[in-house]
Amino acid sequence: MVGILARFPQVPSCGPNIKVSIMNQLESCAIECPYCGEVIEVLIDCSVPEQNYIEDCQVCCRPINFAVTIDERGDPNVIVSHENE
Repeated sequence: MVGILARFPQVPSCGPNIKVSIMNQLESCAIECPYCGEVIEVLIDCSVPEQNYIEDCQVCCRPINFAVTIDERGDPNVIVSHENE
């Protein structure tokens, strides 16, 4: 777990230092589940400048709220929270 966190120092936010380009408008970002604490990778659609949605954790299956904004350079900023926040 320490190796993963060292690779993704900005968890749970996603920024230019931890993105990996997958396709033209999709970015892979590492986030930390607000329930189980596991670091998981999610795909962010950078073609939508501001978005809020719910996606289940790949490990514990609980619903994670995503608040995503895309900055002027096209880099995603991802903030996650549990359903009661």
